[in-house]
Amino acid sequence: MEVAVSRPWEANPSAEFRRRLGKSAIELGTTNSSPSCPDIWELDNGDFAVVGRDLTSAYDGRLPADVSVSSDERIVVIPRTTLIAAKRDIPRA
Repeated sequence: MEVAVSRPWEANPSAEFRRRLGKSAIELGTTNSSPSCPDIWELDNGDFAVVGRDLTSAYDGRLPADVSVSSDERIVVIPRTTLIAAKRDIPRA
């Protein structure tokens, strides 16, 4: 029997997309002709959603000692330009 683990934070699957942080993938030139990933969005509950490439299995076994990825988590990679473009939109506190 699996024991439920209580964590200080849980993702809320009912949160809605509020606003894009930074520029779209088309504006940044990180996609071809469709508005596909990568992207960063603020949700209506204040959390953030990151759209990128799932590289969890590629990093398996190479994580720093103080990093772990739970079975319900993924390592998502986005281009540097996507995060830099979002910097001005990320709240300071």
